[in-house]
Amino acid sequence: MGTVVLYKSMSLDGFVAGPDIGAEHPMGKGGMRLHEWMFTDRPDPRDKKVVAAMSASVGAVVVGRRTFEVGLPHWDDTPYPAPTFVLTHRARYELVMKSATFTFVTDDIKTALKAAQDAAGDKDVIVMGAQTGRQFLRARLLDELQINLVPVVLGAGTRLLDDLGHIDLERTQVIASDAVTHLRFRVVK
Repeated sequence: MGTVVLYKSMSLDGFVAGPDIGAEHPMGKGGMRLHEWMFTDRPDPRDKKVVAAMSASVGAVVVGRRTFEVGLPHWDDTPYPAPTFVLTHRARYELVMKSATFTFVTDDIKTALKAAQDAAGDKDVIVMGAQTGRQFLRARLLDELQINLVPVVLGAGTRLLDDLGHIDLERTQVIASDAVTHLRFRVVK
């Protein structure tokens, strides 16, 4: 079985999205700045290596409904070419896309995680979305956390690490480029 990992780009003031998330601003106002390092015309080789490793490890994805709803029009597919499980309170049929299928899970996060792990096999399960990430951290279901720390202060938006209580992390990797510092942590259980 692979690792359960949350990858998040974060501002120096702890925001993973800007304010006013919606169709017009899927990452909130100013939030796209957190991902510029991934989508530049001239990526730093260190950042390219991080993205390649992240992409190669994905076996399945768990996302929250809000992330699905604001992301789908921009992805026009699953966020990775892997089975994607959407946590939701609204049942609906599977949504088959070009690369994989969205499956909607109306039970709890443990049910979604089990389905994702079964689909992923030996590869990793990637968790997407701030609220979903907090749920996984709070339930101690996350194995690793990668923060891509971007040198920007957003001032407002969505925080990842609020209201979680005490969680011990062990830093396992630091890779720094001019655009972002990639910090990888193991969640101490």
